Amino acid sequence: MCSKLHGVRGPAADPESGEHFLYFAYGSNLLKERLQLKNPSAEFFCVAKLQGFKVDFGNYKGVTSTSWHGGVATIVESRGDEVWGVVWKMHVKNISSLDKQERVENGTYIPIQVDVYNQEGKALNCRCYQMKDYVPAAPSPQYKKVICKGARQNGLPSEYQRKLEEIETNHYKGPVQVIQEIEAAISEPL
Repeated sequence: MCSKLHGVRGPAADPESGEHFLYFAYGSNLLKERLQLKNPSAEFFCVAKLQGFKVDFGNYKGVTSTSWHGGVATIVESRGDEVWGVVWKMHVKNISSLDKQERVENGTYIPIQVDVYNQEGKALNCRCYQMKDYVPAAPSPQYKKVICKGARQNGLPSEYQRKLEEIETNHYKGPVQVIQEIEAAISEPL
């Protein structure tokens, strides 16, 4: 089965209700507490994979993220690869806050529709985000830690978790405001 990548045509409909959509997360939004900082309606739906893509890290137009102090995740087409992530069920009222978090208004990410496959092989059409005009750059250790913690939290395949753990970072040692917000939400250090 091949994944399909579509331009945005509206939120992916949840079969249960027209008031919800499905969102496929592969970066920092793998961690529930990170996603729920600005998108409280997010509920775990399933673990899924996007085929024919890989995760890469970079900075939009070469400008380092002021939130994460390093490259941030995006997906790029790559035959034979796959990206594991989490499908979140979210209320449509959170589309604007999710778009704002992903900096859609300034073009950092664009919303797209992708077909992902759950562990039983069922296709799910989901909203997702992709950075287009980026320059490759290593993520900060803090950003990587959030992604890896989210992968563990949601039971992504162990081989994929190992692959995430092996990602080289930029060794940034300063403070990261988002980390402080996440730690306050989960009341434990990352």
